[in-house]
Amino acid sequence: MLTVLESINLSAEYLEKKGIESARTNAEMLLADILECKRLDLYLKFDRPLNEKEKDQYREYIARRGKFEPLQYILGHVEFYGEDFDVDENVLIPRQETEILVETIIEKYSDQQNLKIMDIGTGSGIIPILLSKHLNVEKITAIDISEKAITTATKNIAKHNLSDKIELKHLNIFEINNNGLDEKYDIIVSNPPYVSETEFKTLQKEITGFEPDLAVTDFGDGYKFYKFIAENSQNYLNQNGSLFFELGKDQDEKVKGFMQSSGFDNICLTKDYLDINRVISGEKR
Repeated sequence: MLTVLESINLSAEYLEKKGIESARTNAEMLLADILECKRLDLYLKFDRPLNEKEKDQYREYIARRGKFEPLQYILGHVEFYGEDFDVDENVLIPRQETEILVETIIEKYSDQQNLKIMDIGTGSGIIPILLSKHLNVEKITAIDISEKAITTATKNIAKHNLSDKIELKHLNIFEINNNGLDEKYDIIVSNPPYVSETEFKTLQKEITGFEPDLAVTDFGDGYKFYKFIAENSQNYLNQNGSLFFELGKDQDEKVKGFMQSSGFDNICLTKDYLDINRVISGEKR
């Protein structure tokens, strides 16, 4: 029978030939999920043989990964900002850049009470969930155009016991002014689709073949959401309320221009670990 070590070696070799980055790490993480242990604990089980059920499941996982299906979708969950979230093909896989967006908001509002927040394009619901856990929140309204994304976000919100704090709305943001949304918020936050249609075609297969394209690209120049949200968010912010965006590389100056022309002051930029301006915020005049 195949042992844990033999299975990992064979699978890592297969994935590497298929062109999968970090092939051995992927092979280890998939097997650890099947064996319900931590990846490092596999080193204590190298001589353990796999039973037939485990081998069949591992073969299925490796075959899926070899076709570039993202690891997170195969596992069905991801750890993000110290919390576990369900993810599937209906939502964007959370990235490290979004942790910077969340951290920036938490740092600014850590001492404020009864915050009202709107999250535009909530996807799996990670932003409202994390803000609810780390801030004193009265209510968060989380919007998404995708019904399937709303279903995934609903699962995550229930998983984290936050159904009383977060209200989900199935809504096209470009129709927000026709939907009777008359509340005012202290914070509006969005990680919008900011990849241009041209750039989208150059992305890795894991993204173009599996992640929902409407969560990645605006099918235009990459600025459509920034411009519309900046122009319209003043209607939904309290006085001195703030708008926060996650940014793509080199988008800071143009988005800053949208915010300035839409009446935002005290515009701030936050860099990521590669010294790229990754988050922009501004306050309502």
